[in-house]
Amino acid sequence: MMFQIFKADLLKMKRKWVWLLVFLGPFGVISLQAVNYGVRYDYLVGLNPDVWGELLKNISGLMTISLLLGVAILASMTANVEHQQNAWKQLLALPVRKGAAFGSKFLLNILLLWVACLLLFVGTIILGLSLKFGTDIPYIAIFKNSFYPLAAALPILALQTWLSITMPNQAIPLTVGILGAIVSMYSIVAADWFPWKWPLLISDVHEPIWFAGMGLIVGIILLGLGALDFTRRDVK
Repeated sequence: MMFQIFKADLLKMKRKWVWLLVFLGPFGVISLQAVNYGVRYDYLVGLNPDVWGELLKNISGLMTISLLLGVAILASMTANVEHQQNAWKQLLALPVRKGAAFGSKFLLNILLLWVACLLLFVGTIILGLSLKFGTDIPYIAIFKNSFYPLAAALPILALQTWLSITMPNQAIPLTVGILGAIVSMYSIVAADWFPWKWPLLISDVHEPIWFAGMGLIVGIILLGLGALDFTRRDVK
């Protein structure tokens, strides 16, 4: 049942700007770093003998902010397709479980963000090779830098999906998402339990996998709570 709804949701995205946004996020991050290295190449290369590590560090700062903003915007765009057409009631009038409809939107958002992370992964490799960093490419480190923040951001994605689906006025979900992204920029003053800090993967005690694991666990819990709340609501 969910798979059929998911396929329908994918078709609804066919003529939307959402795919352009998925492309622009990683493209913007890589392009800005290309400009950064183009202007300060000698300084950045001399700053750290691990040139690939320094590149990943520079990409990470921009990537996590872009990811958090992307989570809010994509969740809003995918849910707003139903709100604009007043289609929630029509959809749920079919023999469809509310939980399946909610889960489908969440999976759609994950797919879109996964594609963006994949583009970032490929773009990072291309940028590093273009900067002549050598063919000894740290694929695992690049993979972690590209995909771990997505796992850590799953609680935020679950929250934004719930807000976007349950609120016809998308100003509130977008405001929550944007404010969360802004606060995450000042993560030093935020406690480690603050979910918007997790995608930054910053901790003096834990490895990045800890944030990714916590994001996965808490994300599943919030997804279940959001789906449960949605099934109990009267859809207008």
